[in-house]
Amino acid sequence: MTGHGVGASALRTGRVEVDIRAVNHRYLEIRSRVPPELAEHTPLVEDIARRMLVRGRIEVAVRTEGETFDEPILDATRARAAFEQLVALRDALSPRDPVPLGLLASVPELFVAKGRPDTSLVRASLTRATELACEGVQSMRQREGATLTQDFESRLGRLVELVGAIEQRSPMVVAAMRKRLEERIEKLVGPSFPMDERRLELEVVIFADRSDVTEECTRLRSHAEQFRTMLLDDDTVTGRRLDFLLQEMARESNTIGQKSADAELARTVVDLKTELERLREQVQNIL
Repeated sequence: MTGHGVGASALRTGRVEVDIRAVNHRYLEIRSRVPPELAEHTPLVEDIARRMLVRGRIEVAVRTEGETFDEPILDATRARAAFEQLVALRDALSPRDPVPLGLLASVPELFVAKGRPDTSLVRASLTRATELACEGVQSMRQREGATLTQDFESRLGRLVELVGAIEQRSPMVVAAMRKRLEERIEKLVGPSFPMDERRLELEVVIFADRSDVTEECTRLRSHAEQFRTMLLDDDTVTGRRLDFLLQEMARESNTIGQKSADAELARTVVDLKTELERLREQVQNIL
């Protein structure tokens, strides 16, 4: 499920701001961008997001505003020593080449912090900002969930209607089959020969048994009711459980389709499968 949240918390005379964006994903995947002065606290931010957001592709961006840290100071002694060594290396390898000052940028720890806030204060501020951002994502997800629930209810209602249409049509298919058999027999043997009613009844019974979809329709109704019940229970609803139910419903609809010996019934089954596919697409957005 998608979501967006922003959280901020004071730090010294500035503040820390955390921006979190979440999109649907089968698993939990966290990508974070943290400024260098807070890089050591990246695991803290990601742990909070992992605990509160459960699933999705999560993008976390941490920013600082104002004077949260003092400006770093150049370690002149270290810089001078590094430059002198670079010059000495130049003299030994290629005396005529210049030594650009830009090379010093690759020297680690060339700048030192003049003063840093207490680590516990930094962690507390980051924790508060991250939790607020996660709460914003959760709130947006809940609103999306309410909309999805309405869509599910509508499609489940349509699905049950289609099951009812299949149940009503099935006896008509058997009656139509009996009529076609009578017409074919009469056409083949003519009106002068008596029709074997017992053999006709046997063929109709065999056809009715093969084309009977009562069990499949009953299971479809049961699965639809389970689906609806799970939607109303926040403690049990999960995308995987709903997806499993839809797989079972898809199997039942496939069986009905295989038993369909009637064009109108086949069209209804196609509509049924279409609704199931739409439900399954939406279920991928459920955590």
